[in-house]
Amino acid sequence: MSITDTGTDTGTETEIDTGTGTGTAPDPDPDPDTVSWNREALDEILSNDEGRPVLFTNARILTMDPLIGTMTGADLLFVGSLVVGVGPAIVTAAGDDNAIVVDCTGMTIAPAVVDTVALAGGRSHRSEYVATLTPGNTPDFLVVPDEFAADVASAVATLVTRPEQVRALVAAGRPVLWAGTDAPGRATAPEAGVPASADLTGSPRVGVWIDRHDFLHQELTADGRYDETRGGRPHAYQGRYWIDGDRIDYLDDLGFWAYGEFQGDELHHAGYVMKLG
Repeated sequence: MSITDTGTDTGTETEIDTGTGTGTAPDPDPDPDTVSWNREALDEILSNDEGRPVLFTNARILTMDPLIGTMTGADLLFVGSLVVGVGPAIVTAAGDDNAIVVDCTGMTIAPAVVDTVALAGGRSHRSEYVATLTPGNTPDFLVVPDEFAADVASAVATLVTRPEQVRALVAAGRPVLWAGTDAPGRATAPEAGVPASADLTGSPRVGVWIDRHDFLHQELTADGRYDETRGGRPHAYQGRYWIDGDRIDYLDDLGFWAYGEFQGDELHHAGYVMKLG
């Protein structure tokens, strides 16, 4: 049995083999210079430095929100990295708002990140849900032809097994994949492996951080090493650390990883709140 893809503007049909061993497989490497699905919209989104709203319109939307549910012929509106609207007829205001409009006829929009805790009934309030296509959440979503997106699971499976069929993968409002190919300027994953320690000479975050109860003393040195004193016990934990923005990652010499966050003049780590001594 084969499925015919009609979700492009080219008018051509591509047969997909669904396991019978017959049919013609799609070209896995389409020419990125001949994007056939909403190319103008992609160019506008990539050059959107003015904060224009972006509207994906006329789609079936699997919001995964228990109140909103699944909508057909609906629109998803976001500004920057925030979903601001979902539902039918939002497109009527697109011209007034100078929105970038992406036609998604024949497409399903699904969350690219799934809140499995919420799906299992492990959250008591909608406000606790993450990764749903709900106003106030981050626009992380997939656009997949309807025939490959009966539900969220099959939409995500399409991304993994048939990425050439994905019309768009959007992360925090920015395209990552478009028409089955990498979007220009997309983020790239960091290289695997433990990085070298940076030279932090002169960094205002180097020094001894002390918690409010004077129990934990954590010294961060300019060579990327840390040394903890706990309850007067010196060298309780030692290892390497890396700072990325306000995030700090620790790799202890014993082999475990830990995390902390700088908040103003405080360092929050493992339940402790520290300040430079």
